[in-house]
Amino acid sequence: MTKVVPPNWHNALMTERSLAYLCTVPVTKVSGLSGKRGAALTKAGIRSVGDLLLHVPRRYVDRSTQADLLGVASGEEVTVIVTVQKVSVRRVRKNLTIIDAVCTDGEGILNVTWFNQAFRAKQLTEGAEIALSGKIERYRGRLQMKAPAVDVLGTASESLTTGRVVPIHPSVGEVGPGYMRRAMHNALQRSMPMSDPLPESLLDRLDLMDRQSALGSIHFPDTLSEVPAARKRLVFDEFFRLEVALALTKNQRAHTAVGISHVPSRDLVDRFLTGLPFSPTGAQDRVLAEIIDDMVSEHPMHRLLQGEVGSGKTVVAVATLLLAVEGGYQGAIMAPTEVLAAQHYLGVSDLLEGAGMASVPLVDQVSLFDQPDSPAGLPQPERPIVVALLTGSTAELSNRVDAVRADVLEAVASGEADIVIGTHALIQEGVDFGHLGAAVIDEQHRFGVHQRVSLKDKAHNQDPDLLIMTATPIPRTLSMTLYGDLDVSLLDEMPPGRTPVITTELSKESMEEVYALIRAEVDAGRQVFVVCPLVEDSDKIEASSATVEHARLAGVFNDLNVALLHGQMKPREKEAVMDSMRAGDIDVLVATTVIEVGIDIPNATLMVIEDAERFGLSQLHQLRGRVGRGEHVSRCILLADPTTDEGIARIAAMIETTDGFRLAEEDLRIRGQGTVFEARQAGSGDLRIADLLRDLDILVAARREAFAMVADQLVLTGEIGEEVEALLGDRKEWLFVS
Repeated sequence: MTKVVPPNWHNALMTERSLAYLCTVPVTKVSGLSGKRGAALTKAGIRSVGDLLLHVPRRYVDRSTQADLLGVASGEEVTVIVTVQKVSVRRVRKNLTIIDAVCTDGEGILNVTWFNQAFRAKQLTEGAEIALSGKIERYRGRLQMKAPAVDVLGTASESLTTGRVVPIHPSVGEVGPGYMRRAMHNALQRSMPMSDPLPESLLDRLDLMDRQSALGSIHFPDTLSEVPAARKRLVFDEFFRLEVALALTKNQRAHTAVGISHVPSRDLVDRFLTGLPFSPTGAQDRVLAEIIDDMVSEHPMHRLLQGEVGSGKTVVAVATLLLAVEGGYQGAIMAPTEVLAAQHYLGVSDLLEGAGMASVPLVDQVSLFDQPDSPAGLPQPERPIVVALLTGSTAELSNRVDAVRADVLEAVASGEADIVIGTHALIQEGVDFGHLGAAVIDEQHRFGVHQRVSLKDKAHNQDPDLLIMTATPIPRTLSMTLYGDLDVSLLDEMPPGRTPVITTELSKESMEEVYALIRAEVDAGRQVFVVCPLVEDSDKIEASSATVEHARLAGVFNDLNVALLHGQMKPREKEAVMDSMRAGDIDVLVATTVIEVGIDIPNATLMVIEDAERFGLSQLHQLRGRVGRGEHVSRCILLADPTTDEGIARIAAMIETTDGFRLAEEDLRIRGQGTVFEARQAGSGDLRIADLLRDLDILVAARREAFAMVADQLVLTGEIGEEVEALLGDRKEWLFVS
């Protein structure tokens, strides 16, 4: 998109200024925002006049109603027009100067006081007519005001603080609301007239005011009643820009990406599903049908699969990859940690074995992953499915390349490995796929855009079908803004036999009660997780550490096998611990959040989370999901003494519900939306005005209009496209917009 940038902000030939153009004017050009103030704004992401105009007030003070002194009530916020009768200066002590003024409106008398504002003595000459805005107080029968806002009437400058609705803009660094207000007024005046990229027909249909009016009313409304309509227009614009970018992404992908049209026979898929020792849920059947429709088409699949903990995403993922394998392609699963990758390896192998489809293990640590013989009597495919595990330890190319590791890399490169499961190692240089046809990315929020693109590029001249899985429920508003370019499938049905986990809060002083619960579960033949927020003790953070807690619990339960697991351990050490946990040899596993996702231990029935108030709701929900995966009743103990409103709200929400989507909405409400875009490497500035919970109806309308415009090729060039690029340009890679 090519921008025509006028030479300066004062271009006399410019009849209208677009927001895209204003994004090219440095904020330091605004009067009052040069030097340190401009640097502070730039550091905070307000780099241009366009950025500044989208820095809207956080609240308003209504000083538009003029009051008479004789009729005003004590405690009332008012604006009064008075004449100065007398001004005096008092120095009470070395560092305190008091300015006193006696004023009148012709009927009543008002005593006014300012502290350490010596300039008022020169500003307020006797006989001057002034407007004062502030709170009226009554002291010993006399009316008074302390430190009111002042405007000297009859001057050339327009009042911004009295006799009107006064905007209170958020401070930025040392740039307070007063400086922001004056700078905003200057910027707004010099930005007029402003063009509007949306057609009048759309504005009329959606009851939206024009942009120039919206910016004027949001910053300097004549009445408070103007603000909602102004906000509605700017919220629409914000959502509309995002949705246009997402629609362009999807449109571009549909027209330029070279996909793989997979064979629709489903022989391997049906053999896998019918061979399972359980029947797929209706949700699994529905989602798999959506995926197969995508994969047999000539366009590459880009689908987001959301599913609660334990909803059966792995079955869907294996079926997806088997459809690719059936046509002679390879499938891949990329997980964020070696522990989760190994868990997927075992889970996929077990599912294939359970369905009577023999799998051949191909890993560096063969002894850790010996597979049982296939059940006798079950049908077998013409050849076994070769499943390879490729993690940092197997993919590292060094002087110590042994035969097994070389075999793994060779099998991946030749196409012999049908399903390759791994971590970031899958996208390392030196790891080549022979015929990658489908890729599953698990817990996608832990991966960056570059990693996803790198995996896609492993397919060479064709785009593989991409299934992005998450067990972290995403509110509808986030799905439409973060993943609006993806098709979304939802596993909203749990397999039979799942029982909700009982969640309880206990004080950190209740360790004896926790010990009793641990002992009871172990005596019943069950296993226990204890999760701590830190690996080791910290002088700066008062929170439990896994190493210290492991030592303490090992002393308390010296007759039990108490093990330790954290992310700083070597990969082989971590896998050895998890292998022992799966085998039932470990009674109590003390760990960090390395076990947050993907760990499946059906015999684990108790989860103890220490310092639970330090975790976010999504983390707490994921950790709770590590238990309750078998037939036995499970419990989650939240050891917490929350002191903040947010901490109290998170713990209360966890106790109230096990519904991940309800918790996701609550998490968004508690945390706000400032951090939600980290999930796709976008900045918190993407939504400066809109509220994802409050503005769903506007989001739906913006999405509908944006996708319709892109379909009709109305925004591929011109002012809308320039605006999208100007305000989202530094996140183009996130949006895949070129």
